[in-house]
Amino acid sequence: MIRKAVFPAAGFGTRFLPATKASPKEMLPLVDKPLIQHGVEEAKAAGIRDMIIVTGRGKNAIEDHFDVSFELEATLAKKGDGKMHSLVRSISDMGDFFYVRQNLPLGLGHAVLRAMDLVGEEPFAVILSDDVIDSKVPVLRQMIDVYEKHSAGAVLAIQQVPREHVSRYGIIEGKKIAPGVYEIVDMVEKPRPENAPSDLAIIGRYILPPSIFPALQATKPGANGEVQLTDAIRSLLSKERVIGYAFEGVRYDAGTKLGFLMANIAFALQDPEIGPGLSAFLRKEKLR
Repeated sequence: MIRKAVFPAAGFGTRFLPATKASPKEMLPLVDKPLIQHGVEEAKAAGIRDMIIVTGRGKNAIEDHFDVSFELEATLAKKGDGKMHSLVRSISDMGDFFYVRQNLPLGLGHAVLRAMDLVGEEPFAVILSDDVIDSKVPVLRQMIDVYEKHSAGAVLAIQQVPREHVSRYGIIEGKKIAPGVYEIVDMVEKPRPENAPSDLAIIGRYILPPSIFPALQATKPGANGEVQLTDAIRSLLSKERVIGYAFEGVRYDAGTKLGFLMANIAFALQDPEIGPGLSAFLRKEKLR
């Protein structure tokens, strides 16, 4: 039922300056794969084929990464490096890639709205590549299972966060209907800790109905001039069943320097080639 995934990738990545002055934040490497590739691999593993990437100025490297590189493949073939040739070709074979531009930085809601014509009248997924989640079963696959089981209109990935951090997230108010599954009755974007309805935060994975697009069109920009996706989803609560799902997996906020470094260390330790060496280094330096 879910065939398409939207990847908002038009932000400036100011937290990572100067590294992102000329290179997209989404192309920062997590060990040896760009952040956005981890998201695309998750979508593919969940059965999604159409990858819709919302880009902006200076994001051409994303398109090049998922395109066929004839020159590179020819060079690898000439060298007889079949393993690396297959690896490079597998990137462009992950799905069908479509691109649309977000010309102005008007927020996550506006970025999703830009994908309206490509999505059409069907439910779809949204993946924020900043949120890297290490899980046995892809989080999006878990969410699709919940979507189908509970006949939901929308499913939002949620996670318990420290109360002092709720002002960084959209926070839900919901009633528990199954282990890890909440029927959402209200939500608020970045509340103060004393005003938050819970400590359950919306994380960067969504399954949304096509009705989100007229809701976004009707959503007024906030004080910072951005169209908030949370506000548009909130307007659907009286019409659609919106589910919050506490996913199974370890999430890294790779949109921050600390979270990005933590993710790199965690994924590197799992890598069979470099993991043992890194582990030995950390023990030697008494860091592990």
